[in-house]
Amino acid sequence: MFKALFLNNTFKDFQVVQVNANYLKLKAGYLFPEIARRIKKFNSENPDVNLIRLGIGDVTEPLPSVCREAMKLAIDEMGTAEGFRGYGPEQGYIWLRESIAKTDYSSRGCEISADEIFISDGSKCDSSNILDILGKENKIAVTDPVYPVYVDSNVMTGRTGEAYKTGEYQGLKYIPINANNGFEAQIPTEKFDLIYLCFPNNPTGAVSTKEQLAQWVEYAKKNNALILFDAAYEAFIQDESIPHSIYEIEGAKDCAIEFRSFSKNAGFTGTRCAFTVIPKSLKGKAGNEEVDLWSLWHRRQSTKFNGVSYFVQRGAEAVYSSQGQTQIQTLVNFYMGNAEIIKNKLTEAGFEVFGATNAPYAWIKTPENMSSWDFFDFLIKKGNVVGTPGSGFGAAGEGYFRLSAFNSRENVEKAMNRIIKL
Repeated sequence: MFKALFLNNTFKDFQVVQVNANYLKLKAGYLFPEIARRIKKFNSENPDVNLIRLGIGDVTEPLPSVCREAMKLAIDEMGTAEGFRGYGPEQGYIWLRESIAKTDYSSRGCEISADEIFISDGSKCDSSNILDILGKENKIAVTDPVYPVYVDSNVMTGRTGEAYKTGEYQGLKYIPINANNGFEAQIPTEKFDLIYLCFPNNPTGAVSTKEQLAQWVEYAKKNNALILFDAAYEAFIQDESIPHSIYEIEGAKDCAIEFRSFSKNAGFTGTRCAFTVIPKSLKGKAGNEEVDLWSLWHRRQSTKFNGVSYFVQRGAEAVYSSQGQTQIQTLVNFYMGNAEIIKNKLTEAGFEVFGATNAPYAWIKTPENMSSWDFFDFLIKKGNVVGTPGSGFGAAGEGYFRLSAFNSRENVEKAMNRIIKL
């Protein structure tokens, strides 16, 4: 009898664990897994076809030798009693942070100290995790098209409403960057608290001049706003007049956080190392109380992050040696050579191509008014080339298509020949 009562009554009161329902607002799979799903399906149906992948921005060339040697030495150190290291400092080893401060910032006239730099395992992670220290009531603006992580991380943390049919989310302000406005993000006329900027831009390849960034800094300071500035592709800037860091703009230390990465310039996509700069002058509000963001981020990292491995940080440090600077410039030049081939070949073939001059991405207008996913399917089936549909980066990306310069020279040339023949 007891068993019957237990089964009939008690189990009915049990509830399945509650989930974060904000994830249900994500109407489609993350862009790049969806691309992978379609590729897998195509490969299963066409096992003998050799696809050339110019979609995801993953590097293909080997790690610079100077980085490899530094990591090998660090691993050997870890094999000795005197050289072994356990947990490292959550903020990163001082010798790496000092190298970054000197080479990436002081050399360009930016007053950024080593103590304001936080080493991490990826700028993608940091640009999401930064929301841990920012309030949910902030009004948020993003460019459109945009790197999907900026939008999706806000959706996941409950900072948006539901998605419209266009794919845009309630509660976010979308600032279009397209051919009509010269791919320049227009300064809002209303007040926003949190603004995502990415230059050189992923996916369009557009850049922002010093004058344009100065307008954003002026806007942020006037409205007590915070700029989240993604400079992951700064190494690919070819135009000497284009700033590599938002801190080249006077006043930016009072209103901007900057994300950087070793993924593309040094080939660390699989090695994982990046950094975020949070100036100690940055302030926020908790009610009426002023709080410095540096302390909040330091507390967050100390609690949730155990740091990047010692040998990887030694590899990143080697980037800043004279030999390292030469080798990563060789890598950058190689990929930008690919970008030039893509742009020139497709332009000659009659495509309208943007970007690919200060960034490793070509942003292409789809032919004959094809949708971006239709062009994706057409290109993979008829040309056996993989790219990235523009609509995956936002509503304003519809009708565009991104091709990445990250591949071998041989594959890039083959891919262009295949597309041209179509």
